[in-house]
Amino acid sequence: MERIRLGLVLHPTRDVSPVVDTIAAWAARHDAALAVRAEDRHRVPEPVRPVPEEELVARSDVLVTIGGDGTMLGALRMAVGDPKPVLGVHLGKLGFLVEVEPPELPAALDRLLTRQYTVEAHSCLVCDVCGDDVVAFNDIALVRQPGQGFVSATLAVDGQQYGYYRCDSLVVCTPTGSTAYSYAAGGPLISPATRAVVVTPSAPMSGISRSVVFSPEETVRLELRPGSGPVAVEVDGLVIRNQSTSGAVDIRYRQDAGLVVRLDPLRYQERSQLKLSLLDLPLLPEQLRELLPESLRRQLGRRELPPPR
Repeated sequence: MERIRLGLVLHPTRDVSPVVDTIAAWAARHDAALAVRAEDRHRVPEPVRPVPEEELVARSDVLVTIGGDGTMLGALRMAVGDPKPVLGVHLGKLGFLVEVEPPELPAALDRLLTRQYTVEAHSCLVCDVCGDDVVAFNDIALVRQPGQGFVSATLAVDGQQYGYYRCDSLVVCTPTGSTAYSYAAGGPLISPATRAVVVTPSAPMSGISRSVVFSPEETVRLELRPGSGPVAVEVDGLVIRNQSTSGAVDIRYRQDAGLVVRLDPLRYQERSQLKLSLLDLPLLPEQLRELLPESLRRQLGRRELPPPR
C-alpha cells in the first residue's frame, strides 16, 4: 500500500491541537506523511512538516481541514488549480460542508487509507474583480459600508444590459452557497445537483428586487454606477477589496472545481437537511436526535426526546 500524504489546513484562531495530536498519532501508526503551511508550524507537533503554502496541495494526496465550513472553503480555493480531495473535521457551529466530528476521526482516516470513500464535486465562481482573478465556492458579495450610501450597480449577462440594483448588498452564489449569505438575503435554496448561478439583492431599495437564476454558460457582470456608495467585495466571507466606488465584477461558473470527501453520503445528506430545518423548517424530535454526536445518541438509546415547545 502506498504511503498516504495528508496536508493539514487549520482554522486560523481555534485551538486545533487535540485534533492535530489525534492525526499525528494515527500517522505514526500508519507511516503517513503530514504537512502544514509554514506559517502554522508553531501549532503542530514536530513530525508535521512545514511547507510553503503554494506547495502544500502538490505535496498532498488529501487535504484535511480542521475547523468549520470557512476552513474547508479556504482549502478548496487553495486547491482549485490542482483539485485534491478535502476531508473536513468539524470544530465549527453549523457546518454544511464538513462531515466528520473529532471522535469519528481515526475511523475516517482509516477509510482514507483504504480509499473507502466517495468524492463529491463542487462548482465555483471564477471572478474578475477589477482585473484581479479570484474564485468563490460559496459566494461573492458586494456589500455597502454602513452609513455611506447603498450598493448601486448594473446587471449585464453575456454583454446584454438587463437592469440595475440599489440595495444593501448583492450576493452571487453557487448552489452550495445558496445556504449561506444568499439564503440570509432571502434567496432560494438550490439543490447541489443543480448547475446554476444565483444573484440576490439584500434589502433592495429600487431596481431589481428579486433573486435571478442564470445558467452556468452565462457570464454575469455587475458594474458599480456613478454615485454608488463605497462597496466592500467579499469572497466566501473574506473581504478582498474595500471602499470601492467604481469598477466591475465579471463572474463565470466552473464545474468540478473542488473535491470533497464523503464517507457516508446518505447520513451527510440527512444531517444537512436537519441543519436546514434548524434555520427555517419545523423539526421532528426523532430528526433532532440525528444531529447529536454518535456517542450521545448511543446513550439515549430508545429513550424519547421531549416534544418541541
